[in-house]
Amino acid sequence: MLTSWEERYRPEVIALWNKTAVSDGYKEMDEDSFSRIITDNAHFDPAAAFVWLEEERVVGFACGCTGDDLPLGDVTGYITCILLEAGFASESRYEAMLGALEKRFAELGKKQSDVLFFNPMQLPWYIPGTDRHEHNNAPGVPVGSALHGFLLKQGYAERAIQCAMYLKLGKFQVPDSILAKEEKAAASGYAVELLDPSKHSGVHDMLEALGNPLWKREIGRSFEDGTPVVIAALRGEAVGFAGPVIRQPNGRGYFAGIGVRSEHEGHGLGSSLFFRLCEAFQNIGTDYMSLYTGSSNPALRIYEKAGFQTVKTFAIMRKELEQ
Repeated sequence: MLTSWEERYRPEVIALWNKTAVSDGYKEMDEDSFSRIITDNAHFDPAAAFVWLEEERVVGFACGCTGDDLPLGDVTGYITCILLEAGFASESRYEAMLGALEKRFAELGKKQSDVLFFNPMQLPWYIPGTDRHEHNNAPGVPVGSALHGFLLKQGYAERAIQCAMYLKLGKFQVPDSILAKEEKAAASGYAVELLDPSKHSGVHDMLEALGNPLWKREIGRSFEDGTPVVIAALRGEAVGFAGPVIRQPNGRGYFAGIGVRSEHEGHGLGSSLFFRLCEAFQNIGTDYMSLYTGSSNPALRIYEKAGFQTVKTFAIMRKELEQ
């Protein structure tokens, strides 16, 4: 039977995750990580979390979240996961758990149910073919997974395909084609280099113009505390960035993004910023980089040119809810 979340189910749900979700490539969870990602998350809603019991044993878990302060949060409920132990993965059980999530979203006035990267419950996963290298967030449903197939049957539309990309560092070099672009841009007064507060100005103005709250917060903080950031500058005034340049404890290179002010596009700054970012990560001993991008995003070619390979694909999915 399907029942609502209670704390007493926690140990069995974690065991189910480590048996079932891990088979789809997700990272294992323990008490601390389950709490951090799921139940201690500011957007955790016990009324949007369910377990399926067979003879009083947990064999299924479904969790979603909502929040008007989230992107699209005023109209969207987010599906975080729907798990069923292999021997109990029937369509009727999937339908019951999905239906319970959709009903909760509708009760809260949401008009659609989504699986996408805006979900604040970020699920780390292992990069296939590596020594447990990991990415910090799944940007959708793994293409080809049981949940992916089930959601398609239930009327969820694929709105985009996200390509998860990976590069093992150690032998990375900035190619001659990028050096040539940098030389040409330098003739117009541009330079791409690590941020130096003593020689670069206009960082906050650049971030304001780019209009991304995450970048404004993270890059602004990096500028203040001295965390390395790669900067594109026109005669010392910041016009673009890539970073921050942070090696995470697991060896992955973490960065918030890359941006160039629109009036300075067309000089190859975006490509140069990305390649110099890869170089900066390698210089601080970073083991690898991972990122995701839309399958139709032109930046995909830049990443491939840097040596990144697509290692997994995720579907962003949506269904309009009945009111």
